Amino acid sequence: MRLVAGDPGAELHWVHTSEMADPYPYLLGGELLLTAGVQLADAGADPERFVARAAQAGAAALGFGVTPVYDTVPEALAAACARHGLPLVEVEPGTTFAAVARAVWRLRADARLHELRRVTDAQRALATAAARPGPVPAVLKVLAGRLGGRAALYAPDGSEYAAAGRGLTPEEAAALSRLVAVVARAERRPSSASDTVAAGGAVGPGGGAGGAGGGAGAPGTAGGTGGSGTEGGPGAVAARGTGGPGTAGAPAGPSPGGASRGVRLVAYSLGTGREGLTLGLALARHEEADQRIAETAMVLLSLLTAPHQGADEATRSAALVRLLLGARPEEVAPLLGEAPWTVVHARGGDGQAPPALGTPLVDAAGGTVRALLPAGREAEPQPGWTLGVSAPAGPGSLEAADAQAARALRRAEAAHTGLARHRAGGLDALVDPAEADAHARALLGPLLDSPALLETLRVWLSLHGGWDRTATALGVHRNTVRQRVARCATLLDADLEDAQTRMELWFALRRL
Repeated sequence: MRLVAGDPGAELHWVHTSEMADPYPYLLGGELLLTAGVQLADAGADPERFVARAAQAGAAALGFGVTPVYDTVPEALAAACARHGLPLVEVEPGTTFAAVARAVWRLRADARLHELRRVTDAQRALATAAARPGPVPAVLKVLAGRLGGRAALYAPDGSEYAAAGRGLTPEEAAALSRLVAVVARAERRPSSASDTVAAGGAVGPGGGAGGAGGGAGAPGTAGGTGGSGTEGGPGAVAARGTGGPGTAGAPAGPSPGGASRGVRLVAYSLGTGREGLTLGLALARHEEADQRIAETAMVLLSLLTAPHQGADEATRSAALVRLLLGARPEEVAPLLGEAPWTVVHARGGDGQAPPALGTPLVDAAGGTVRALLPAGREAEPQPGWTLGVSAPAGPGSLEAADAQAARALRRAEAAHTGLARHRAGGLDALVDPAEADAHARALLGPLLDSPALLETLRVWLSLHGGWDRTATALGVHRNTVRQRVARCATLLDADLEDAQTRMELWFALRRL
């Protein structure tokens, strides 16, 4: 493959082949769109419109196969791709589209595996550092090395408490100090804030402060370069994963645009420990793996800098550390209480403290209070609160119990009762019929005025997404099915390739 026009660092999510004059209805975004130019061979064909529609649909790049229709890439097509910023690669004779697709998927799989290994190795190294004498400097040193930058803890007054890694330029130091000040301010502390300093020292358009849940401002999620678009071929359009190899088996460096994006600066507030203590990072890479590594270090540093704890709190911290180091819930749960456990969800209180449920294991973040009750403790109605209670569950079934408590809470709110418990039974027993009908109408609302779309979606889902079988069942052309399903996805703003989405839509359709 040979790059004809555009950015070689385009991020590819999948490969799609089409000879349609208008590919827009059949693209999801992020594709390497492969074509032999059959649709461009007609006298009235317009390469400009074809490229414009592909770019509007979110295609990541266009691959043009020379022969048998064209001997070379049409100049008009190359010029249109350059105008619309759509990378164009020439697929040379002898390279099949199937081989291109296989190479992209292989590179993405390799990239994902490389990322998982990198994160796992870093988490193990951070945990080992936390167990050494002088754990805070040791964790910072490992963190700075794994991120290829600098890691520092800042006191409430903005001075460095401990640091490791490379020095900062004056521009980087000033920008990071501003982020630390934003995170550490006493009146309202966000969980994180971020900014970017360009290679020349200019401060980029900063990523704002993150909310209490710790969203914005985390290290970037752009993946590393995944390598060439053909097996073993020289670089054309890169198939980028999430921190994966540049070619099969080789570790990735920064993404192609990394130099222009500059150094990523992030400040995290530590949830426990000294008031105002903040973790500041300068990252050379902007990858999702860096975010996972930074989050692990943040939790460990929060525990390491916490004040002296009582026996019960120390036991809970020990359980949390064991979970972070890979222990199973079944191994950690005995530290916290006896099984079986009951999960309780509660809402209400009008700004009051969480209800007294007889357990210290309470998560009061967000609008819903969640609590874990060990064996022998029963949830009772609380004045001013609405409670949903799960069935008793072992440590390995707490995730299911959490879902049970959430459903029970919704039933309690719908029935205007103070407490509702999980009801055993099939799937239909999990949701109140009136609530299920209302949810189905809301979910499928954009389609209710189009019986043809509803019926097509119902038949398509019942036949597991089979285009030909759906077309036969409905007595229409398969392209009609594709257009209707694409229209459903657009109106519902849903990814119909996602199994969870399909399941929810199927149960909603059963209620109509």
